[in-house]
Amino acid sequence: MTAAKLVVEVLDAADLMPKDGEGSASPYVEVDFDNQRQKTQTRFKDLNPVWNHKLVFDVSDLRQLPDNTIEVTVYNDRKSGQAHPSNFLGRVRISGSCISPFESEAKVQRYPLDKRGLFSNIKGDISLRIYLTRDLNFSPPPPPPQQQEQGSKEEKGESVAPPLEEINPNIKANGGDYRVQEEREIWNENHGKKSKKKKDEEEGRTFYSMPAKSPTPTATTTLAPENPQPPPPKVEFRADFMRPAPPPPMMMQVPGKKPEYNVIETRPPVAAHMGYRRGDNTGSTYDLVEQMHYLYVRVVKARDLPVMDITGSLDPYVEVKLGNYKGVTKHLEKNQNPVWNQVFAFSKERLQSHLLEVAVKDKDFGKDDFVGRVLFDLNEIPLRVPPDSPLAPQWYKLEDKRGQKGSRGEIMLAVWMGTQADEAFPEAWHSDAHSISHQNLANTRSKVYFSPKLCYLRVHVIEAQDLVPSDRGRAPLTHVKVQHGNQLRVTRPSPVQTTNPVWNDELMFVASEPFDEFIIVTVEDRVGPGRDEILGRMMIPVREIPQRMDTSKLPDARWFNLMKPAMAEEEGEKKEKSKFSSKIHLRLCLEGGYHVLDESTHFSSDLQPSSKFLRKPPIGILELGILSAKNLLPMKGRDGKLTDAYCVAKYGNKWVRTRTLLDTLSPRWNEQYTWEVFDPCTVITIGVFDNCQVNGRDDARDQRIGKVRIRLSTLETDRIYSHYYPLLVLTPGGLKKHGELQLALRFTCTAWMNMVTQYGKPLLPKMHYMQPIPVRHIDWLRHQAMQIVATRLTRAEPPLRREVVEYMLDVDYHMFSLRRSKANFFRIMSVLSGISAVCRWFNDVCTWRNPVTTCLVHVLFLILVCYPELILPTIFLYLFVIGVWNYRFRPRTPPHMDARLSQAEHAHPDELDEEFDTFPTSRPNDVVRMRYDRLRSVAGRVQAVVGDLATQGERTQALLSWRDPRATAIFIFLSLIWAVFLYVTPFQVVAVLVGLYLLRHPRFSKPPELSSGLSFTEKISRIPLNLSSSSGDGVPAFPAALHHGSGGLLLAPGSHFLGSQSMYHEIAIYNGNMKLDL
Repeated sequence: MTAAKLVVEVLDAADLMPKDGEGSASPYVEVDFDNQRQKTQTRFKDLNPVWNHKLVFDVSDLRQLPDNTIEVTVYNDRKSGQAHPSNFLGRVRISGSCISPFESEAKVQRYPLDKRGLFSNIKGDISLRIYLTRDLNFSPPPPPPQQQEQGSKEEKGESVAPPLEEINPNIKANGGDYRVQEEREIWNENHGKKSKKKKDEEEGRTFYSMPAKSPTPTATTTLAPENPQPPPPKVEFRADFMRPAPPPPMMMQVPGKKPEYNVIETRPPVAAHMGYRRGDNTGSTYDLVEQMHYLYVRVVKARDLPVMDITGSLDPYVEVKLGNYKGVTKHLEKNQNPVWNQVFAFSKERLQSHLLEVAVKDKDFGKDDFVGRVLFDLNEIPLRVPPDSPLAPQWYKLEDKRGQKGSRGEIMLAVWMGTQADEAFPEAWHSDAHSISHQNLANTRSKVYFSPKLCYLRVHVIEAQDLVPSDRGRAPLTHVKVQHGNQLRVTRPSPVQTTNPVWNDELMFVASEPFDEFIIVTVEDRVGPGRDEILGRMMIPVREIPQRMDTSKLPDARWFNLMKPAMAEEEGEKKEKSKFSSKIHLRLCLEGGYHVLDESTHFSSDLQPSSKFLRKPPIGILELGILSAKNLLPMKGRDGKLTDAYCVAKYGNKWVRTRTLLDTLSPRWNEQYTWEVFDPCTVITIGVFDNCQVNGRDDARDQRIGKVRIRLSTLETDRIYSHYYPLLVLTPGGLKKHGELQLALRFTCTAWMNMVTQYGKPLLPKMHYMQPIPVRHIDWLRHQAMQIVATRLTRAEPPLRREVVEYMLDVDYHMFSLRRSKANFFRIMSVLSGISAVCRWFNDVCTWRNPVTTCLVHVLFLILVCYPELILPTIFLYLFVIGVWNYRFRPRTPPHMDARLSQAEHAHPDELDEEFDTFPTSRPNDVVRMRYDRLRSVAGRVQAVVGDLATQGERTQALLSWRDPRATAIFIFLSLIWAVFLYVTPFQVVAVLVGLYLLRHPRFSKPPELSSGLSFTEKISRIPLNLSSSSGDGVPAFPAALHHGSGGLLLAPGSHFLGSQSMYHEIAIYNGNMKLDL
């Protein structure tokens, strides 16, 4: 047998905290394992040290290894030889259960450094490689008695159950290194154990591995002898082929979630992580993405080109060729001094030649004629790094194919090496898009868009006078139509049929700058079914409507003349003044104090009011680096291609679109964008799409791949978050993963006081609370705002297509979904679970389940009764302690979609089919009837529960109405007795008596007498509660079948709610104790 050794390879660290007062530190690493402590050498004045040092520790017992912890601490060496608290640079705790048993299986992993306490200022991470090795010069300890008995049985020839063995493909079946097999058996036996929680004053994270699930052993694992005999032939069940691969480094695990749905932390080689130590400082604007070098060629113009055709004309164009990549400019007809001004970009990673050829050719019907060329050696091309000024183009003489310069004209060029930070990058022709025509090239470029400025338009239709109907013998039944652009609203019909109707109806619209549209107001008379007669019409320019900034008084209402339809259409032309006209009374205003909701409130990225005079200054800056994606779904698999992917990010009114990378499932964009932040409680949305416009098909719709939402309030300031986010998409076939998107984010706060005050303010501007918009208008206004934004962005060049905007804004988010209803119900139950936990804890205290806790509660109760002024301080101190305690378990990654909470992972196919159905429905009648009956069933149960709650409320109110004379008499006399008793007795005495009675020992209370056949309302001690409990399938129950008898409420088992079956529990209260009867 061999003794095991633990090897900890300390490789390097990055981005450590300066500690010497000079902006640097002298770090060394100290590793503590099983009362053994070793340390590395000191790297002086280095915040990114590299040690590459191996530390070897003895392992006394492999069986106890999963219960041990390796503590790696980084200190700053002040030449004192002691670990002073001020020299602490961070630490990492690693569980023994995630140590690789063999050196060949060990991988390098990076661990973020943890703080020692709440107020520690620590940053950076450390790279480690940990594994086990063997010591061949080790004598094994004597085997346990069970193994000795087993050995004796083997000597006697008795049959012994073979030990559990794990098949190793690297070991021969007819004999081999069974020492390795023995260690692997011991390791696998203990690998699944949970490490014990140690009580320590210093708390921190402990990193664990994700062991593969293995079958439960049915026999005791035994150690192989020193000289093993060949095992008898037996059937081998090979499980190693199905063994899952080890998890990637730093995968954040959540119980119950699939690993492929988790957010994976990464550390890309970006300048912000490296601290510019490599000397490639490209400026702070591009420090969240990897540098990608390009060869840029700017073709400006040419002059004095020779005539190549017999007709004496020249149709020149330029061909830029580098290896197998070739870019071509537009050809200009009959022009000897053409101007192109186009930029070509060739990726440095795909350079296939050392010579760059820029040739001028003449477009012809057959073969194009060669005019001249210029050659460049790539080794002599200069490097430009922003913020350097653009490289000035120069004139170059064209030469023929033999290299002779003659009268072939000149061409103005600029050639340089740069990065994606170059200002020519967005408009350049890229070598990976060489197969795209000039017309479709614009659809692949990166662009920045801005949503139009939106504002609510309020139209208050009050009344009209002197209307003239066509049939003067009939009183008109009038209503008013108000149209603004594509928005049309109709008032309620006038309650009185008269020529001076009164409506007093308020309508809301969404207007967008530059407010160049008109408000068209039409008064119509309903003369018959489906027949309306126009009594008058008027037009008002929107720019002439006054704007209201705050909650001050509304603008004064005005009288407007109504004209006949013909005269209204001729408005603006010369027309005669009429001596008489009908009039309408209107109040119009543009509401600048509201925020126009163009997306869901829960995922809103902008909460500023419409008026720029009411907006607050920014509180910070959000930087987003869109790095890459991997494992994307091949969206064009039917056409023999992969995916033409691009990203769209939306925050506030700013939209960004990356360039399209053609025909790849692992695109690398490495583009960085910046936004101003006005409120931390906002969300940024990043979507990935497949570009279907590269082939020139304008009717094709871009396909959605997935999107990611990140809430800024969950981000720490000045910290870089670089993760792979799974692109989860809910389809009619269920939840699908379409790939992973790698992002890097950083939120920088520039005004701390303003950010802190934002948390004390309401989410929306105060106009939404002082004068709220009617509920019947909100959804309609949101839909109109989405349509205006989508229409305006579609008119840009290149257009941001409507399907992209609607997907980013969640146009159909407010449609009914049974899956969302279930998810919201479970969310409510999760919120109320805290109250249930408090009730269970109080019940345990009352039943003396833990006598020590009950005694402490008695003491605390007496103290609070004697000193009631300590109640509120105690509550807030308790909240503070809970918050500090939960700091250890704070999330390390931004939140992402919870497939279990959203019910997307196990949604029923029929529920998904209903959610993706159009509005109005397009399903067959029998399917719609089935869903309608299901909805009626659920609504009936809810209706019954609400009715019973109303009944109990009415019974409570009836205690003083003498509807039941005896009950009212008893209640008022009891109230009188309690009033006298409470007046005479001090409140502290009453509180002590009640509290001690509730907290009395169970031996002083009588056992409850069970009764049968009584409803909740037949006794005052029975309260109609709707408490949900977990059923056998893990789904909370909900009140279902309700039976009325004797005015009471009974709950029957076997109920169904939202498609899930669950059992009900009857809740009865006896002597102040809650009892659950199944």
